Amino acid sequence: MLHQSVMSGEVLEYLKPVKGGRYLDGTLGLGGHTLKILEACQGECRVMGIDLDQDALDLSRQRLAEFGDRVLFFHDAYQNFDSHLLDLGWPGLDGAVLDLGVSSLQLDSPEKGFSFISDGPLDMRMGRAAGLAPASVLLERVSLYDLKKIIAQFGEEPLAGRIARAIIQARDKKKIQTTLELASIVEAAYPAKRRAMARNHPATRTFQALRIAVNRELDNLEEFLRKILIYLNPGARLVIISFHSLEDRVVKHFFKKEAQGCLCPPMYPVCRCNHEKRLTILTKKPLVAREQEVRENPRSRSAKLRAAERFSDPDS
Repeated sequence: MLHQSVMSGEVLEYLKPVKGGRYLDGTLGLGGHTLKILEACQGECRVMGIDLDQDALDLSRQRLAEFGDRVLFFHDAYQNFDSHLLDLGWPGLDGAVLDLGVSSLQLDSPEKGFSFISDGPLDMRMGRAAGLAPASVLLERVSLYDLKKIIAQFGEEPLAGRIARAIIQARDKKKIQTTLELASIVEAAYPAKRRAMARNHPATRTFQALRIAVNRELDNLEEFLRKILIYLNPGARLVIISFHSLEDRVVKHFFKKEAQGCLCPPMYPVCRCNHEKRLTILTKKPLVAREQEVRENPRSRSAKLRAAERFSDPDS
């Protein structure tokens, strides 16, 4: 059975793809969202698909082969979309979608180093094209203070200090090179009572934190958001699905800021910032996956979707 993208119906509802449109799928994965976009346009639109994972790109090429050159594939990080737009000669986009987080392909492939269930090299990179160091190298170099900060901030792990100390102590004796090595260290750092009461594996938050740090996920998202509004045509839609509260917060604050005009403090008699409204928010609150989808795909449980439209000034 082919992988089904999270909240694909809601993505189409807010993206509203049209025939002749040009779209960006910045996290192509196995091509689920792109497939839905093309089907909604009866194949009469074009999609730029970007992904750092070469295996995912190869599988999407096969899945989307029937659409020929209406899908353009790029092996890169999504925040670099602008250079590929220039190469294609596209002046702008009629819509863009990001489906953040780790794909099923990555989680289910032990050799990619994301899983604490199956053993594999401690990698965690979304793709090697970005030139980033794997998690094993990060753990070799990081200080106790910085590791605690990573686990606390990116994993929102209440036992961050305890876990960080256990990892550093283990590292000082022997390099941590596999996923199960790290998972066992984290699990042992949990008090037995908390371990017994935990709903998820004790290593869940730590693995998430390291993955975010290795791939610089929040930095990449912020860079993408700084760029994307320049390339969205008036009326174009931007749809973002996040799986982590920090990612969702970044999107929420960006949408809120760009949906306002002047950002100056109230005591200023005249505007000094010259900020102009660039977005209209379409989702007052983030949408979550429907109960049926969560039952069929438990990984959709933490998904949050926000959407906005590029503002078109009626006076311009």
